[in-house]
Amino acid sequence: MSAEDEQSGWQLTESDPGVFTELLKTLGVPLVVDDLYSLDPASLFEMQPLHAFIFLFKWVGSSAEPTAGQYDPDFPGFFAHQVVNNACATLAVMNALGNIPGLPMGSPLSDLISFTAGMDPQTRGMAITSSDWLREAHNALSPPSAISLDGLGLPKTTEDAYHFIVYMPYMGCVYEFDGLKQHPVNHGPFSESGEGWVAKAREVIEARIATYPAGALEFSLLSLREDPVPRLQAQLAELQASGRQSEASELIVRLSTENSKRERWNFENSLRRHNYVGFVHALLVALAKSGRLETAKEGAKKAMRERAEKRNERGEASMEED
Repeated sequence: MSAEDEQSGWQLTESDPGVFTELLKTLGVPLVVDDLYSLDPASLFEMQPLHAFIFLFKWVGSSAEPTAGQYDPDFPGFFAHQVVNNACATLAVMNALGNIPGLPMGSPLSDLISFTAGMDPQTRGMAITSSDWLREAHNALSPPSAISLDGLGLPKTTEDAYHFIVYMPYMGCVYEFDGLKQHPVNHGPFSESGEGWVAKAREVIEARIATYPAGALEFSLLSLREDPVPRLQAQLAELQASGRQSEASELIVRLSTENSKRERWNFENSLRRHNYVGFVHALLVALAKSGRLETAKEGAKKAMRERAEKRNERGEASMEED
């Protein structure tokens, strides 16, 4: 992590549905985030009702004008600029939540959105990223690195930068909310029939994905949707009460899958919260006392050299090992 990132106070966030869902829970919002592996109608139908798509991609700079759609400088909804490093994940979430009518939310979030009403995007972005409680919620599952390489005189390397944006419906059109762009991007109206806004969003996202080389893994897609567990529980109770056990069995399987996913998210989030510095220190001391530290060190250096060679073969920049 660079000194600039440390000064901003916002840490890097993983593109992980469990991390986003935990953030939503902290914000008092009854929505969840799920991975999307396909945009086909059948897959998206299973996730309805959908509120937005969160798109993560490799950022290589932005042009003055959008490559697709048109800027909407008179956009009447909620839109905030990204004004500090590493805040794009939470800012993408905020730009989505602020444009969902009637969405239940916790008092701190409701107060923040109300407070920023009428602000221009730059000022709103500054107000959002100056919110201590929101920054703490963002950082809860992405604690700062315990080890900094700054000031050691090591060769500077260029790291890939990734960025979160949102696609969602607003007033009959599909909009793109990118905190690094001057205005929201209007991708045009959608038909209320059939899949509704999802069909238009699919068209826009697939066109964007098509600009990447075949087989590229430089992007990912997440869905922001209503938590299906309460609905499944209500449907299950209704089926069981009416004696429709066959249909109830299918719902039990789906409910079990959702609960298992949440258990996995909770476990992974508990690992993210843990501080491993003490463990690493104890391990190094144990290796030194047993006389195996030098062997482990040489093995690590060999592995690092091999990894650097593979990166060089792929034409990627790598840090020279000491």
